[in-house]
Amino acid sequence: MDSEKNVRINLVSSQILRHKPYGGVVPEIASRAHLEMISPLVAKAFEETQMEPGQIDLVAATRGPGLASSLLIGLSFAKGLSLSLGKPFIGINHLHGHLLSPLLSGQIPAGALFPNISLIVSGGHTLLLHTRSSDDYTKIGSTLDDAAGEAFDKVAKLIGLEYPGGPMVDTIGASGNPHAFEFPRGLSKHQNYHFSFSGLKTAIRYFLEKQPADFIQKNLADICASAQEAICEVLVSKTIRAAMDHGVKVITVSGGVSCNTRLRHLFEANCARENIRLFLCPPLFSTDNAAMIALVASYLSDKGIKPGLDEDIAPNLGF
Repeated sequence: MDSEKNVRINLVSSQILRHKPYGGVVPEIASRAHLEMISPLVAKAFEETQMEPGQIDLVAATRGPGLASSLLIGLSFAKGLSLSLGKPFIGINHLHGHLLSPLLSGQIPAGALFPNISLIVSGGHTLLLHTRSSDDYTKIGSTLDDAAGEAFDKVAKLIGLEYPGGPMVDTIGASGNPHAFEFPRGLSKHQNYHFSFSGLKTAIRYFLEKQPADFIQKNLADICASAQEAICEVLVSKTIRAAMDHGVKVITVSGGVSCNTRLRHLFEANCARENIRLFLCPPLFSTDNAAMIALVASYLSDKGIKPGLDEDIAPNLGF
């Protein structure tokens, strides 16, 4: 990332194929892959940008939340690079990266983003925040059990789809009827900003157990669309209500689940109806990526915040 906060390069080493046979992330496999790929990936970044290591101003890495073993590899590598280059190091909250990631679109006018209501939806987190500036935010809601991404993956597993199931539910559900089956909207009638998705999984499991053997095969698109609607409707309605309650006219949506096409459509339609400006994170930067971490580090550095090499991993770090 350059001094104007433009992304110079953003490389990702996907581990999906490594974890696919196990139906989810295996920590030991993840950490071994991190150790194997981190050095070649950093070298490739310098090569493709034709930059010398000494030209960078700051080294940053995620310190949490996440898998301890993987965080330790990234943080240790970054600290070593910082020491070898004599450059400052800063550890970043992974969630803070998602929070600011809509800025990576490069299409948000100066001063237009804040204040806002921010929805972060990923495989492990579902959070609502009242965000006043790049480093001033208050958590106003979160999931009480499963995150939205976990709900998508668990529904996918129930109907026999492969890991990662969320994108497959999105793709298959696009041709289905989102109102074919009525599945529960967790906490939708509660006047708070919290979410609950574990009941949806249970309801779908019991629903499917009562159906004939070929039911899923014949109704797959409708099941996916209906389950997806139950998740997305709650995310959209609570986020918009939070914006109206707080007198805020801007909403941002980020995290891996923000790539879901139905979620994006519902947000666009509902925000337009309520005259609320909507900034969606670009799909390229929605899943975990280095660019969003670099962006946060850049903002914190601008404010003079430069934690040192004594920072440690924080697997359960939150807001």
